[in-house]
Amino acid sequence: MTEGTDFSNHCHYCMESLLGRRYAFREENSYCVTCYDGLFANSCEECKKPIECDAKDLAYKGRHWHEACFKCAKCNHSLVEKPFAAKDELLLCTQCYSNEYSSKCFHCQKVIMPGSRKMEFKGSCWHETCFVCQYCRQPLGTNPLITKDNENYCVPCFEKQFAHHCYSCKKMITTGGVTYHDQSWHKECFLCAGCKKQLSGQKFISKDDHPYCLDCFRKLYAKKCAACNKPITALGGAKFISFEERQWHSDCFNCVKCSISLVGHGFLTQQDDILCRECGSAA
Repeated sequence: MTEGTDFSNHCHYCMESLLGRRYAFREENSYCVTCYDGLFANSCEECKKPIECDAKDLAYKGRHWHEACFKCAKCNHSLVEKPFAAKDELLLCTQCYSNEYSSKCFHCQKVIMPGSRKMEFKGSCWHETCFVCQYCRQPLGTNPLITKDNENYCVPCFEKQFAHHCYSCKKMITTGGVTYHDQSWHKECFLCAGCKKQLSGQKFISKDDHPYCLDCFRKLYAKKCAACNKPITALGGAKFISFEERQWHSDCFNCVKCSISLVGHGFLTQQDDILCRECGSAA
């Protein structure tokens, strides 16, 4: 009976003896270093060479590097045992990542480092310690604030420094508002003294220090044209003619017989009628 060969000390792939040689063990099988590297070694992402079994294999999301190749893609500093960030499959140290991609503080213009708390407001970012009231310098955090000339203020400081108070409701006006007779009003508080309709953005007429919409003023106060009997207002600098307690629109101040305009011309009266000189003489 022939004695069988013992393969326990042989490379599982090439079958060469491993006695006195370095070898690697995988899935209960032994391999010489050459066969192990050829069969199982990962390829380095940087240099594309195999990562041999006696070298340190650094892995990140299914990719592998030699220890010496595991560097920042921008500054080439080693990332071994250091924090790093990935961008478009590139590995960057935190400093390079911050310089390239992190937000900058609106106040100090320095980079807001990854992991640090930042405050965002109206599309801009601040360090938490830079996001403060312009007047008292206290942190604003998530508290209510008011912006004026690109500077942020806490509500109490804004009220002390800038705020006007509505003449009607006496509350603070934070944005917009209407000025009437050197007094400030909320837009929603500036109303017609007659019908109480909002007047902000609308034409109005003042009477006895009170504002009126055009409709209310015409109904309550406007004089009527002696010719067309419609209200006469001075809105927009419109001109009118007044004679013996009667008023006419400029366009209505015409001879009752020939309809010629009498504005700037002499005229005659006949009872309640006005006539040009020619028509008046003929009469």
